[in-house]
Amino acid sequence: MKKGWEIKKIKDIVVDLHQGLNTAGYRIEFYDTGYPIIQTRNLENGVIDLDEKMKFMSEADWLLYKDKYKPKVGNVFLTNIGTIGKTAVVTEEQDYLIHWNIFIFKLKFDLIDPFYLKSFLDTPFCFDYYRSQQKGGTVNFITKKMIEALEIPIPPLPEQQRIVSILDEAFAAIAKAKANAEQNLKNASELFESYLQGVFENKGEGWEEKTLGEVCEYDKIPHDKSDLPYVGLEDIQSNSGLFIGTIEPKSVKSTTFSFSSEHVLYGRLRPYLNKVLLPNFEGHCSTEIFPIKPKKNVLDRTYLFHWLIATETMKKINATWTGATLPRANMNTVLDFKLIVPPLKTQQTIVRQLDALSAETKKLETIYQQKINDLEELKKSILQKAFAGELNVGAGFTPAQNNNAQIEDKGQPQGIAPTKPRWIAPTKRIKN
Repeated sequence: MKKGWEIKKIKDIVVDLHQGLNTAGYRIEFYDTGYPIIQTRNLENGVIDLDEKMKFMSEADWLLYKDKYKPKVGNVFLTNIGTIGKTAVVTEEQDYLIHWNIFIFKLKFDLIDPFYLKSFLDTPFCFDYYRSQQKGGTVNFITKKMIEALEIPIPPLPEQQRIVSILDEAFAAIAKAKANAEQNLKNASELFESYLQGVFENKGEGWEEKTLGEVCEYDKIPHDKSDLPYVGLEDIQSNSGLFIGTIEPKSVKSTTFSFSSEHVLYGRLRPYLNKVLLPNFEGHCSTEIFPIKPKKNVLDRTYLFHWLIATETMKKINATWTGATLPRANMNTVLDFKLIVPPLKTQQTIVRQLDALSAETKKLETIYQQKINDLEELKKSILQKAFAGELNVGAGFTPAQNNNAQIEDKGQPQGIAPTKPRWIAPTKRIKN
């Protein structure tokens, strides 16, 4: 432990710690207007959102319970039922109460900075603690006793405030870099989708418009062989056409359809999941999957795959579903859908271009997804170092220096130095 730091339990740094109002236990009635009560859904990314699906109570109930359950500036929130671990600091006093699924920490301000406590409650260490201690079957929860027993490293207040300042700037830089990476990931996906849609909308010379039923057939032949792989809907990744099952032989009790490498497999159950597969093996599949066989010398199998998995096609097919509990595409209606059919050689050229662009797009998506994952790990690493007393709180600190990592996408801070701690930050106001 760093010199000047102490280890204390949460119960030693609070004046009071309790859950919010038990509206069910006290039989509180809710109205369209009145005094709001916030729940787990009103805490997001450290912000208290007073616009998100609020519940309201009467003035009589407000007056009865406000002394205990109305938050004050500097109080800290922690969600404790269902979605455990969301946090926020109260930065301005407003008229609302907190619900039973939120803990409120009323602090000894001579011992702890509220933003320091919030940052600690956000650490991977605390989330591991919540998971190890939580109770419940259908809905998990943590108790006041569990939180009171949680140990927290306590440096002097000025040190806490310097740590908070450093974390604020480092996390702002990480958030900026992450937002850029997420936008690049979205752009990569949209680039391919845009090109794909252009192929099926822009008719070239010699291209014909046909119905799906004119160029292929549903080949629903009952399976009667043994020792072949089985494909269920769970074996096809949504939107990508990636096979995530096994080619080990598998038998099932229910009826299945046979397929081969001449087919495209289309999942008709919940068509919005967009499950399409281009198998390169012989096997059998669930009857929720239709084997579609293109006509030889008319329609290229991979061209058909790209048409089926395109977002616009998925939307059209999804609009045909019937059945509220288990929505299934009306595959007879789908046979009447029209698609542009170029000459076979042109289809094959288009397929080569699409496959090449798809490979490049997936490569970019992998890079940007890895960057997003790395930034999340960097954030965890910085938090861990902060509460181990390992952050350099002198001038010239950068997350890269302290974590052997870099923040890119124009998000890398240039020499973060400690500044005056941010005590009051904006929250969303109650609408009038």
